[in-house]
Amino acid sequence: MTVYFIGAGPGAADLITVRGARTLARCTVCLYAGSLVPRELLDECPPDARLVDTARLDLDDITAEFVRAHEAGHDVARLHSGDPAVFSAVAEQMRRLDALGIPYEIVPGVPAFAAAAAALGRELTVPTVGQTVILTRVAQRATPMPPGEDLATLGRSGALMVLHLAARHADRVVAELLPHYGADCPAAVVAMASRPDELVLRGTLADIAQQVRAAGVVRTAVIVVGRTLAAEQFPDSFLYSAERDRDSCGRTVPDQDPTSS
Repeated sequence: MTVYFIGAGPGAADLITVRGARTLARCTVCLYAGSLVPRELLDECPPDARLVDTARLDLDDITAEFVRAHEAGHDVARLHSGDPAVFSAVAEQMRRLDALGIPYEIVPGVPAFAAAAAALGRELTVPTVGQTVILTRVAQRATPMPPGEDLATLGRSGALMVLHLAARHADRVVAELLPHYGADCPAAVVAMASRPDELVLRGTLADIAQQVRAAGVVRTAVIVVGRTLAAEQFPDSFLYSAERDRDSCGRTVPDQDPTSS
């Protein structure tokens, strides 16, 4: 048997990948984050599949489910929202599986920041304006941030920043980023990205926290801060430039990225 960590996507049931849906359809056990994963996705499971909502389970409980399935020879679909690569608590589960000798694979999914960018209708990397995206969060009741990863330090780069799990602390986010980005820096909040109840708030660091409070947004949202959110005056990228030698596109040129701006 194998445990498959499947990225269920940001919320809309049809944003799971084809590979994710096919894997889900053949696993006879499905562990899913009930508060985050759309129920419609469970329709992809086999009719006789064992469905386990992990919303109230701790790590020991989840591990016990893996062991039970392993002993019975049943493949497990472990559904996580977004993509397992970030803020998914998958690492600790894989560590348990390694210790137990239970095989697993990861099936990537559409991350929340990508769905937020789509909702905003923006590319997060714009030539000469911003080519770096920082994915981070703020320290709260959960695990503290490592040294050097506080917002004040990360903000010095001026790079576009996407904050997960931070909507409840919008005032604090603004206070820590203002010295580096300025009050006029574009900011946005996307809650329930890709879902029917999606909410998009647009503004600047001067007013985005007030908008968040007024809308009552406290969870399932990302905060996006950076100049690329409103960039209009920028050069076209080299990718589609008329000056690019397309006859050499198939050749590998050391230290040259044909998509660079």
